[in-house]
Amino acid sequence: MDGVGVTADGLGLRGPRGWAFRGVDVDAEPASLIAIEGPSGSGRTSLLLALTGRMRTTEGTAAVGTARLPRQMAAVRRASALAHVAGVTDLEPALTVGEHLRERALLQRRFDGSVRDLLRPRAQREARTTSQIDAALAAAGLDREALPKGTRTAVRDLERIEALRLSVALALIGRPRLLGVDDIDLKLTDAERTEVWTLLRSLTEAGTTVLAVCGGEAPEDAVRVRTDTAPDSDPDPDSDPAAGSPAAQDGVRARSEEETVPTGSGKDDGHVPESGQGGTDARTDDDEERAHAHAETGRA
Repeated sequence: MDGVGVTADGLGLRGPRGWAFRGVDVDAEPASLIAIEGPSGSGRTSLLLALTGRMRTTEGTAAVGTARLPRQMAAVRRASALAHVAGVTDLEPALTVGEHLRERALLQRRFDGSVRDLLRPRAQREARTTSQIDAALAAAGLDREALPKGTRTAVRDLERIEALRLSVALALIGRPRLLGVDDIDLKLTDAERTEVWTLLRSLTEAGTTVLAVCGGEAPEDAVRVRTDTAPDSDPDPDSDPAAGSPAAQDGVRARSEEETVPTGSGKDDGHVPESGQGGTDARTDDDEERAHAHAETGRA
C-alpha cells in the first residue's frame, strides 16, 4: 500500500477550554515516519486525531494526500487507521487475540469490502480473511506461537509491547495508507521503545506513512513535530484591551485624586481647623475635666 504525504500550515484546534494545539506546521513525504512530540497534555493526541480525519480543526490548513482538511475528513478517514489510542481503539481484556483479529477482519469485509467480495464462496472469503490476518501479524511483528496460549491468549495476559503490536496489527488489516499510533513509549523500557521504533520504521519502508505520538527522543530520521511550541494565546475577549495602557492608568489615577477627601476635613461646612484652633482647645478642656474629676476623687 502506497503512503500519503502529510502537510499542515498553522494548524490549530480550539475547544471550550482553549487551544488544544496551535501553530503546527508539517511537511512530510509519502511513507514518512512522523513523530508528534510534546509533554502529556500538550495536544499530541488531538493533533493525531485531526491529521487522521477524526477531529475538526479550527485554524490553518492541512492535507493528507490529495484530501484537504477539514473539508474532506471522510476521505482522510478512509485512507487512515488508528492504533493504541485510549478511548478509541481500546482492546477488550476478556477477548482473545484470535477473537480480536477475526472480528476486525469481518468488520473490514462487511463495511469496507466490495460487493463482489461479499458474494464470493465462503471458502474463498475465509481464505482471504486468513491471508489478511497473517499479513497484518507479520507486519506488526506479533508472533502467535510466542504467546502463552497462541491466538487463544486473552488480552489481559499480554505484555504491554505485545498489546501494542496487536493494536497495530488490527489497524493494518485494512491496509491503510496512513497509520496513527498514540503513546508509543508509554510505560515501556528503553529496549521496548527501540523495538517499537524499529517496527514503525519497517512499516514506512513497506510504503505506509506513520504518525507516532511520543514524549520525545524520536529517531533522527523522523519528521519531528512538536505541540508545545504554540504562539501566545489570544487575550481574554472579556477584558478591555486599553485597560493596561498609560492613558487608561492616568485616567484612573486622576479619578482617584478627585474622589479623595482630605483627612480631618469638615464635611458639613467645608471648614478645616487650623493648628491651635478647634481640635486643640477641645483636647485642653477634656484634660482639665479629667484633672478636676481626679481631684474630687482624692478628696472623697
